[in-house]
Amino acid sequence: MLSLVIPCFNEARNLPLLLERCSALVAKADVEVIIVDNGSSDETARVLEDALPRHPGCRSVRVDVNQGYGFGILSGLRAARGDLLAWTHADLQTDPLDLLPGLDLFASHGTGLFVKGRRRGRPFKDVVFTVGMSAFETVLLREPLWDINAQPTMFSRAFFETWADPPHDFSLDLYAYYQARRSRLPVERFPVVFGERAHGVSHWNVDLRSKWKFIKRTVDFSFELKGRLSQ
Repeated sequence: MLSLVIPCFNEARNLPLLLERCSALVAKADVEVIIVDNGSSDETARVLEDALPRHPGCRSVRVDVNQGYGFGILSGLRAARGDLLAWTHADLQTDPLDLLPGLDLFASHGTGLFVKGRRRGRPFKDVVFTVGMSAFETVLLREPLWDINAQPTMFSRAFFETWADPPHDFSLDLYAYYQARRSRLPVERFPVVFGERAHGVSHWNVDLRSKWKFIKRTVDFSFELKGRLSQ
């Protein structure tokens, strides 16, 4: 079984469509879906309570107080039952059904992989941002790291159990990818279409100020990772 974790923070309007897409995924593969209500203050809890009984194979985990994107994912991963684990976003910019080609890679090459999507169809300015961050992380950490925040992210439970002190914010994507490179896991990528949000707005990519905060947090954590190498 693969367990797909989807953290949700104030995504109540997206949930009905998200659960429909997750049900389509569950119908095609041996997958459980864990929706993490990551301290939402909107109607997320009520929508999940009403909708989940109509979606076999989907369940939820509640984080009472939001402690970061990564904390929500980690809460879901620790509750997961699958031998393979994955996460993706709740905003439907990437489709849960994108896991299917990723599962094909595990079927072809075994479970000792680290699998990520590679985004297609993004705005040019976001591509420029990704190129810059990818180049910075690759040079700083001396491992090839490209499109770090692409989804889905997929790996084995055995790999997850090696993690030590993972971050609780958006740096979790960098941490997992970097640990896979350091562990010399084969990294497989496949293209995913990156579309518009179904509803609402991004919780971090809103304006230059929010993007700068994201960059600063990521850079700070990157130097922390580099420091761990010297210990």
